[in-house]
Amino acid sequence: MTPRIARAERTTRESSIAVEINLDGTGQVEISTGVPFFDHMLTALGVHGSFDLNVQAQGDIEIEAHHTVEDTAIVLGQAFGEALGDKKGIRRFADAYIPMDETLAHAIVDVSGRPYCVHSGEPEHMLTTIIGGYPGTPYATVINKHVFESFAMNARIALHVRVLYGRDPHHITEAEFKAVARALRAAVEPDPRVGGIPSTKGAL
Repeated sequence: MTPRIARAERTTRESSIAVEINLDGTGQVEISTGVPFFDHMLTALGVHGSFDLNVQAQGDIEIEAHHTVEDTAIVLGQAFGEALGDKKGIRRFADAYIPMDETLAHAIVDVSGRPYCVHSGEPEHMLTTIIGGYPGTPYATVINKHVFESFAMNARIALHVRVLYGRDPHHITEAEFKAVARALRAAVEPDPRVGGIPSTKGAL
């Protein structure tokens, strides 16, 4: 299989983002966004997806983390989609359940070429919770849904993420990222029984 490596960059007045990903890596990560908790989540994504992932982001975090987090999700999706190449021989569909103490999260992915995202089940307090910032730039968990939407739309995949139950905002967010990582890892793995593109249409 051709090496599935891609790099994507995006620069606006709000941020400058560069992402490089190797879908066939071993979970080697180098992450710097200026938002420590988001770095922690992207590290989990790379390690548990077994993707080699380098993310370098600079943004207007003196305002808040939103622009940097959103733009990083966009560029990460672009790099992921490009790295997929022609999608020949992959499993395409996958899901993963991840428990984290009192929390259980589930992610389902279809590397479909048709972008869609459904995010559900987070308890209401996730709309107002802030993680970190003592010191450093805090991460508002209300952005979780937007991160997964931005990633899915730019990677051109269908992604469903749901929280079955949970209490601790850190555990909920981390379980979601790890579930997405494991589902993506399985979906893009080579399937020895599939020689071509796994679609009745002949294209993804």
